[in-house]
Amino acid sequence: MISHPSRHCTVELQALPSRIGQVRRIVSAQLRYWHMDALIDRAALGVTELLSNVHRHARPDKSCTVELELAPDRLTVSVRDNDPRLPVPADVADLPDGGPLATCGRGLAMVAAVSESWGARPDGENGKVVWFTLTAPAVVRPQPAHASRRAAGVPPAPEPVRVGTAARAPAGTPVGAGVGLSAEAPVAAAPVAGAARSPA
Repeated sequence: MISHPSRHCTVELQALPSRIGQVRRIVSAQLRYWHMDALIDRAALGVTELLSNVHRHARPDKSCTVELELAPDRLTVSVRDNDPRLPVPADVADLPDGGPLATCGRGLAMVAAVSESWGARPDGENGKVVWFTLTAPAVVRPQPAHASRRAAGVPPAPEPVRVGTAARAPAGTPVGAGVGLSAEAPVAAAPVAGAARSPA
């Protein structure tokens, strides 16, 4: 079940490997919809790690709820499950395959690394919530070109002026007789300097 009124999104699921990939895509799509593209990679990685922990450790079942909440200054991602045991971060160095390239046991360490803060709290008598936060970048919405020019104090470009061509004088018209411009361009003709005089 998915609901997403404006700045809130909730997804209920069984934390199985096939569903974890789907939720990752849902989280990415929701953040794009909110214009929070800069948070997609970290949010998707964090929610993947939390759901993987539910898959590995939660009892008695793997049902859980993922919740995204976008406040003006931060995104909170939380995963609620039915296991009341709070998570304990593992010391990666003490794991059998520990070290910087370890492929398991690093869930909470990864969440801590990609987020500004994280934590866990009991949820009633039979569950818990594990959450993390990311700082939300300011959303800059594109403005029309003319609006940005005004904001910068630049006057708008002038409208193009259509200028017609002078009508050709009929044969036999005396030199110097006025010739009007076409009706398409109500622009006064500039006087021609040094017009030649015809010989007497």
